Amino acid sequence: MKRLRRVTEAEVISEFLKNEFYQEEFHRDREKYEQLVMDADVTDETENILRKALLFRRRGHMWRELPADTQWWQVQIEPADLNLIRVFPRAQWRKIAGGNFLLLDIVRRIRTERFSGRTRDFIAKVQALSYRLRVDSDSSSVLLIGVDETSPFTILEGNHRLTAALLASQHILQNRFRVMCGFSPRMNESCWYETNVPNLWRYAKHRVQNLFGDKEADIERILPVGTRALSSGTTHYEPAVSTNKVLPGQK
Repeated sequence: MKRLRRVTEAEVISEFLKNEFYQEEFHRDREKYEQLVMDADVTDETENILRKALLFRRRGHMWRELPADTQWWQVQIEPADLNLIRVFPRAQWRKIAGGNFLLLDIVRRIRTERFSGRTRDFIAKVQALSYRLRVDSDSSSVLLIGVDETSPFTILEGNHRLTAALLASQHILQNRFRVMCGFSPRMNESCWYETNVPNLWRYAKHRVQNLFGDKEADIERILPVGTRALSSGTTHYEPAVSTNKVLPGQK
């Protein structure tokens, strides 16, 4: 794996949220924050705080399990990396994997095994995405996590797209997406990277702590004074003071 450039946490959160923004958790105020998400200015700290809060509505439980010293890089996937990339072990992927979550083996099983019920329907969607990737461009980002360049990688976000891409061709997987990878020597302490009893126990404690409300996902709490009253019928938040910066909804 080749490291291309360092990226900030704000950039990664921006890309993660962009991929999640169609989900139900964002229905109630999608119009209000759509431009903030889809046309992000990652140099603006207020915008970054808002995007993190929005992401935490759905993925806070995931982000908290990443080590605090995680460094994010934009990387280039190389052929040898395919022997190290694993899909995220959840939901329908467990039924497809048969205990082996290596991306290469997942693709092999999709091509050769017979599945039924919901798993078959799930695979049909992945295959449809694969056909689309063969003819359409896709500049979205996928997120990986790992200890270093030589250790296994887990797909944190982008399981469907990377699987669909490899079903189409190795070239599409290596060249279609922008790939960001979080590296940490402590990544083995994350349950998303290493599933064991201590990591799952830590995850469970964090879930209980936020069971009745996640302060980091409470946008009204984190908005600066003067910005909490949102303009009716607009798609942006009102600044507390006038600035020269063009805000979302003013472009």
